Amino acid sequence: MKIVVVSRDSHLYRLCRVILSEFPGRDWQLTMATPRTCPLDAELYIWDGQANLELPRTLEPNFSRHLFLLNRSDVAKLHENAGGAEMNILLKPVTRATLSAFLSLATLAHRDRTISPDSLRADRDEILQCLIQANMKLQEYDQDRTNFLTRAVHDFRTPLTAVIGYCGLLLSEALGPLSEDQKEVLRRMEHSAKRLSLMSSAMFQLSVGRQVKMQPVLRKGDIRQCVEQALHEITYFAEGKQLSISTNLEPEPGSLYFERAQIEQVLVNLLENACKFTPRAGEIEIQAYPFFWERRAVRNSPDPADERRSHDQQSLNAYRIDIRNTGAPLPPEHLSSIFEEYTSYAGGQDRSGGGLGLAVSRMIATQHDGGVWAENTDRGPKFSFVLPVRLTEPGLTDSSQPQMLKLSEAS
Repeated sequence: MKIVVVSRDSHLYRLCRVILSEFPGRDWQLTMATPRTCPLDAELYIWDGQANLELPRTLEPNFSRHLFLLNRSDVAKLHENAGGAEMNILLKPVTRATLSAFLSLATLAHRDRTISPDSLRADRDEILQCLIQANMKLQEYDQDRTNFLTRAVHDFRTPLTAVIGYCGLLLSEALGPLSEDQKEVLRRMEHSAKRLSLMSSAMFQLSVGRQVKMQPVLRKGDIRQCVEQALHEITYFAEGKQLSISTNLEPEPGSLYFERAQIEQVLVNLLENACKFTPRAGEIEIQAYPFFWERRAVRNSPDPADERRSHDQQSLNAYRIDIRNTGAPLPPEHLSSIFEEYTSYAGGQDRSGGGLGLAVSRMIATQHDGGVWAENTDRGPKFSFVLPVRLTEPGLTDSSQPQMLKLSEAS
């Protein structure tokens, strides 16, 4: 199946590649084009619409082979340009889950078309149209909810920051001496307030991330400093459960460029998750090492031996960090969804509290052209994320995209 992304947004193109790679047994070829260079022989076109979108004259009267990604305010204009014809429309910003659902249906329909009678195919297309229309309404409601949540969380963070500041002021004894019991109570209050602040920040980031494309400010950095800061942040939590934390950080194979505050947040989120679900007096192990990362490989079981390589490429092109703990195994059926927003499920322990932090971690890793995933091992659950090793500093190359060390993206 030939699919064309008509857009200048490389992030949308990469997202489509990742989604399509998760559909086993389906042949596809994905290319990127502009309206002027768009080929005419594709089975599916994904149009990244703008306010001034003009429909190419080569489009057939029915739009079953076309998916339009539009801002909410541009839907009426596109319908007007198309003479009121029914279309497949997804509202921007498009979520991964929504785009994945559409691409899954489209690729299945293409695979089965040779064995499906015309009448059944027509009925299926009509049902798909109804689902698309219903989905667009749900997206409108979701955007309204997100806008409200963003405003509410923003207002919530201000008094919370004040509470943390007052706790710090009292702990400094600037207003008078305190007993050790009083200091302990204040430390617990401060710790709980900081956790609540992190949760509200996560909700704010996820809400804003849907509306605004945030690009990290990439600078050459030392991942060891990030690990040390993250360990400092979760010290109180780990000491309270008498957890043993060990680290083994190997040298990077090249330069790592990242936004330090964001990568520290990923580490804090993963370590807090490990602390929460590790039994008292348990162990947490942090390992970091050079790694060959096939970006098209499915991330549910990323053992290097199981990866699909597009070429006989063996060079290490990424730096991987594993955080393993001695807690209960993750339910296998949830390994692929644990990084979704507000994920909630029950296993040996209820891990639903990690939903926001893990969703934010995936968002940050994706913005850094990296990845994050979870798996079970014989020594306990393990959460891993990778950062690409780059040849040159981002922004100093002729290409619009940062060059990465021999990173294969061939179809």
